[in-house]
Amino acid sequence: MSNSIHRSVILSLWLLLLCGSVRWSWAEPDASTRISNADETRKAHSPPKGFKTQKDLILKELDLRPGDVVVDIGAGDGGWSEPMAKLVGASGAVHAAEVSQTKVDQMKTKFASLPQLRPYLCPTDGPGLPPNSCDLAFISETYHHFDKGTQVAYLKGLRSVLKPNGRLVIIERYTETGLGNGEHGTPLSRLIRESEESGWVPVRAELIPTTYHYIAIFAQKDLFPPEPAKQEGKAKKKSAPKKS
Repeated sequence: MSNSIHRSVILSLWLLLLCGSVRWSWAEPDASTRISNADETRKAHSPPKGFKTQKDLILKELDLRPGDVVVDIGAGDGGWSEPMAKLVGASGAVHAAEVSQTKVDQMKTKFASLPQLRPYLCPTDGPGLPPNSCDLAFISETYHHFDKGTQVAYLKGLRSVLKPNGRLVIIERYTETGLGNGEHGTPLSRLIRESEESGWVPVRAELIPTTYHYIAIFAQKDLFPPEPAKQEGKAKKKSAPKKS
C-alpha cells in the first residue's frame, strides 16, 4: 500500500469514527460520511453508553460459526466467552485466557456445563496455544493493559497461533473522543500502526454506536500478496506518424 493510499485510509477511519453513527469498512465502500444532524449525534453520546449494551451487534460483527475456535484474551468473568461458546457450539471451542488463577477457577465453576468454554491460565507474552489452532483472537478492553512496548511482539506472536485466514478483533476505548488522552484505552492510530508493524491489515474499524469504544478487525498480511511489478516498455505509446 503506497504512503498516499495509507494516509487516505487512516484519514477515512478518523473521519468516520468522529461521526459516530456511520461505518467504514472494505465491505461497505459506499458508506457515507454525511452527518444529518450534529445535535442528534452529540446527544447519542451524551453520556456515552457502555459498549456491552451493544453485545448483539458486536457478536454479529464477529460472524462466528459452529466449529470455530476462539481465544478470548483477557476473558475476565467470561462475559464474552459465554455467548461466543454458544455460537461455536459443541464442535467448536472458546479458550478463555486469563493471567489470574482466581478468575480461571471462577470461570471453570461458572461454566462447568459448557464444555466448549475452556478457561486456562495463560502467559503474559502470548496466548500459549498451539500454532495454527484458532480462527479468531478476541481482545476486549485488554490491549491497553499489555506491558508497555510489548504490543508489537504480542501481535506478531498471535499470527502463528491463528490459522492463515484467522482474524484478530480488538475492542478498546477510543481515547480521542470525550475521554481525552487517558490510560484506559488506545488511540486508533496507534493500534493501526502497531498492528501493521506486526503483519496485520485492518479490514474494518468502526465506533460502536452510542459508545466511545471502537471495534477493529484485522486479517493477516499474507492474504494480500504484492501486486506484479509493471514491465517497462510494453505500455509505451507508439510514436505518431510524421506528416508529409
